[in-house]
Amino acid sequence: MRDHFEIRDHDAAGRIGELTVPRAGVTVETPALLPVINPNIETIDPSRLRSEFGADMLITNSYIIRTTEDVRERALEDGLHDMLGFDGAIMTDSGSFQLAEYGEIDTTTTEILEFQRDIGSDVGTPVDIPTPPDASREQAASDLDVTRQALADAEAVDVGDMLVNAPVQGSTYPDLREQAGREAAATDLDVFPVGAVVPMMNSYRYDDMVDAVAAAKRGLAEDCPVHLFGAGHPMMFALAVALGCDLFDSAAYALMARDGRYLTVSGTEQLEDLDYLPCSCPICHEYTPDELRAVDADEQEALLAEHNLHVTFEELRRVKQAIRDGDLLELVEKRARGHPAMADGYRALLDHADQLERIDSASKGTFFGLSHESARRPEVRRHHDRLARLSVPDSLLCTEYGTPSEHDYDEVWRVVPPFGPFPRALSETYPLTAEVPDRTDAAAERAAAEGIRALVEANPGTEVTLAHEGWDADALGAVPESVTLENLHADADRADADTHAGGDADSPEADADEPAESRSESE
Repeated sequence: MRDHFEIRDHDAAGRIGELTVPRAGVTVETPALLPVINPNIETIDPSRLRSEFGADMLITNSYIIRTTEDVRERALEDGLHDMLGFDGAIMTDSGSFQLAEYGEIDTTTTEILEFQRDIGSDVGTPVDIPTPPDASREQAASDLDVTRQALADAEAVDVGDMLVNAPVQGSTYPDLREQAGREAAATDLDVFPVGAVVPMMNSYRYDDMVDAVAAAKRGLAEDCPVHLFGAGHPMMFALAVALGCDLFDSAAYALMARDGRYLTVSGTEQLEDLDYLPCSCPICHEYTPDELRAVDADEQEALLAEHNLHVTFEELRRVKQAIRDGDLLELVEKRARGHPAMADGYRALLDHADQLERIDSASKGTFFGLSHESARRPEVRRHHDRLARLSVPDSLLCTEYGTPSEHDYDEVWRVVPPFGPFPRALSETYPLTAEVPDRTDAAAERAAAEGIRALVEANPGTEVTLAHEGWDADALGAVPESVTLENLHADADRADADTHAGGDADSPEADADEPAESRSESE
């Protein structure tokens, strides 16, 4: 049990937690962003990060510090916190990035962890091997052996009260990622970065990133704080948090500012293309696009970096509020509409709905069905699984309209796409209080039909009638042959009459005396 990380709230696999960093005497609320500080290039004064932006933690590169003589001497003499002027927690990387980029570095895990300890780092990192996406399985497995040894070496180093990262590698092989996560969780190390995902994000392969993180999470324990190495664009925070990532580090705010790029929650804009600044941060409030373009290059870079940090931290706060409100997946879906690659990532996330369902809260805020993808959410899967637990009568009408005033059924249940059937007594329980479009799509109807199937399979002796509002043929094809179908929209005049007929409080009544259509007629 890791007593330095405590989960306070959660939604999907996302959580709000507290990471205690003993050496810094700081408790960091997660999800948290760690701005990347290059010790040789000061885009923004680190002393401002905590007071002006709310950053309780930053990350810098101990390998660069160690190999830059004057910086190394300052760090050893003054300590990392005084050198950077930052009073929060500081994480240090080890040189693994340089190893991946250049193929060789002149340090070992033992040496670099001892150096990180000596300069006052609060969270250190061993020298692991970040295997790039699409590497051969042989290379990924071989690199994983090196990383495994690095974690063993890290456990043997006397680091005092410095926390230590246990990176999870494995390239694009889910089984290797899961194995690496399980082995990392079995160590006595403290924080668990999922590595080598930057190339995926740079190529907009958010679906592959989701699969890699989901696999790593299957191996890691729930009390493992997870760091998504190199993830810092605000448009992907909601997606990554919904997967269960707790820490992010961003060099994007500075790198993009250097290129004149302006971050938003739905992508990146070129400053030269903007006529308006769609943000209310201090920079965007004070400057117009023309005024930003008019300042000298260094000042423009600094101002853009500040904006980029403001919009990044704002999105992280929005994600936290979504967790508290229980509508994180709604936020993920909104962000998915901002870029096709993010839509791929969201669909990949829903491919892991079973994994999310095991963690997701059983009760939270209102479920909003925003698109056909909502039919694949874990709440729908959970409802279908629970249908087998319900007590079912001998004859049952499942209808999208209200309870008929006269009927010959033992009970009448509601049907709401995408959930399917449920007793009226559950109408005020989550997620059946859902807000869904009146014009249901084929995916929602198909999911509701799968709910009917689950109910019938769990209760083969029950005679079930489904009264539907003109469902798609594919959805009706998923309904078992034993179910009697009634198309409530078969006659337009009748549908209009039903809409205005008296019935129960929440929906118009269906005419129970109207004969049900045969399956062949409805299909």
